[in-house]
Amino acid sequence: MEMMTGRERVLHHLEGKPVDHLPLMPITMLFAATEAGVRYGEYARDHRVLVESQLQIAERFGFDYVSCISDPAREAADCGATVEYFDDQPPALVETEALLADKSVLRRLKPPDPLGGGRMTDRVRAAALFKDKIGTEKLIEGWIEGPCAEAADLRGINTLMTDFFDDPPFVRDLFDFVIDMELRFARAQIDAGIDLMGVGDAAASLVGPQIYEEFVWPSEKRLVDGLHAMGTRVRLHICGNTRRILDGMGRLGCEIVDLDYPAPIDEGRAHMGPHQVLLGNLNPVALMRDGTAQAVTTAIGLCHRQAGPRFIVGAGCEIPRGTPEANLRALCEYAQTHRP
Repeated sequence: MEMMTGRERVLHHLEGKPVDHLPLMPITMLFAATEAGVRYGEYARDHRVLVESQLQIAERFGFDYVSCISDPAREAADCGATVEYFDDQPPALVETEALLADKSVLRRLKPPDPLGGGRMTDRVRAAALFKDKIGTEKLIEGWIEGPCAEAADLRGINTLMTDFFDDPPFVRDLFDFVIDMELRFARAQIDAGIDLMGVGDAAASLVGPQIYEEFVWPSEKRLVDGLHAMGTRVRLHICGNTRRILDGMGRLGCEIVDLDYPAPIDEGRAHMGPHQVLLGNLNPVALMRDGTAQAVTTAIGLCHRQAGPRFIVGAGCEIPRGTPEANLRALCEYAQTHRP
């Protein structure tokens, strides 16, 4: 088989067509910035720095994609939330000053314009710059927050967890606001040229299966269906232990489902059936950063065997800053020397 471009490889694989080797889609943010010699504060706040860093890391290691992901505080920042910025760490939301500490603020809150010049606009510009620089060579991934994650960003994660019990109607209204905002944000990124939308909903791993099915899953489903209606593909990324919600994650209809290391690949396959494309799930710290190259090769081989052919190579979450090059090379070389 002829050598494929990264974009061709991922899209063919998602469509069930033959590929020359397994797609390779590890998440790199802090690692990419460090390798490019830039401070993470610049990476997260200047799309030109992010794009150049992603292009360098993708070329150096042979990744099949580049990503607009940087931090979860873009949408909340444009809503008016208090965000703390750092020189060489990701921006962080200040939970003690949560925008929706007073629930009545939600009634007055308007979804920000993703092209209004804020942090959302910076991500849209990243997507457009990727499209301009690499065209169709590598798959371009956009990024938005999922309903539970963004609700936690706006309300405060600890407060949201009690809201599920204390004020269910408010939670539903908040999720509706989030879905509307995220679909607007997604539309702008799709128009800018992304091929696949990443949806980060890490807070969903903290709720039990009953709350997930009653509140979170219906909102995630509306978001995924809305993205599909816009003509894009979806990658679901829920960090943490998702073992209790694997069934629901599989029923969302996402093209790719990431599994973090607490959720075994074989359990994901058992719950989601033979056709769901799975990505993951190596421990980013204990194995990728602190392990050996041989251990990485052995572990990703096991993931591949458990997942079967509908598999994409990556870690459970972000490749950490400080990961030895040899360990990341081992992950990449496995993908580049194995077919589905």
